[in-house]
Amino acid sequence: MMLWEAAALVGIGIIAGFINVLSAGGSMLALPLLMFLGLPTQVANGTNRVAIVLQSVSAISNFRRAGASHIGLSLRLSVPAVVGSLVGAWLALQVSDALFEAILIAVMAASALVMLLPQPKLDTRPLTKERLTPLIYLAMFVIGIYGGFIQVGVGVLFIIVLYRMLKIDLAQVNVFKVLIILVYSLPALAMFMWFDQVRWSYGLLLAVGSMTGAWLAVKVNMSPRGAMWIKYLTLAMIAAILLRLLFG
Repeated sequence: MMLWEAAALVGIGIIAGFINVLSAGGSMLALPLLMFLGLPTQVANGTNRVAIVLQSVSAISNFRRAGASHIGLSLRLSVPAVVGSLVGAWLALQVSDALFEAILIAVMAASALVMLLPQPKLDTRPLTKERLTPLIYLAMFVIGIYGGFIQVGVGVLFIIVLYRMLKIDLAQVNVFKVLIILVYSLPALAMFMWFDQVRWSYGLLLAVGSMTGAWLAVKVNMSPRGAMWIKYLTLAMIAAILLRLLFG
């Protein structure tokens, strides 16, 4: 690995970790970078999980120190997501590199369009276990399949379920999101490891950056204007990556 490649992994990891904790879309930067650095698509997909797991650990520990914790409810929501993630990871290991890259391009384009849509202002309220209906558990199973398969843009789906359907405050959505992602990512990572689809040197360098970015995201209280700048910077980077994937 060249020095500039290591620096790129750490740098993009910081940006991806920051974005993943505050909103969604970090893997839209990290996964293509791993592919650009020469990793086969399935290996890049598996290696990205190392950073996802470790950045989630970093974010959760910092959220807990800040007084935020929803472990019980998060574990309830994680059960169907874990089952789904195993299905999704297995499916990811079955598809060809060409098909996976085509799916990645489609997912990135769709996620970027969703990120451009304004979030509606909803009357939010705390989550209780009585509000966890079979439909919500089914939605978490579907998110688990998607996250196990590709992970890219999964935060968008969490916002749909946790914010729009359950009407949880967006700040609390981020807490639930990282807890659930950590739980369902562990078995998905284990499956990729079992099939030797993880390159630890790349994954750990990316994780160093993403854990730093996650730590910064928990500490930073973003103003609406600051959050808007982050979103548009992310979209610009996604557009550049899409052009590279399509025409590179």
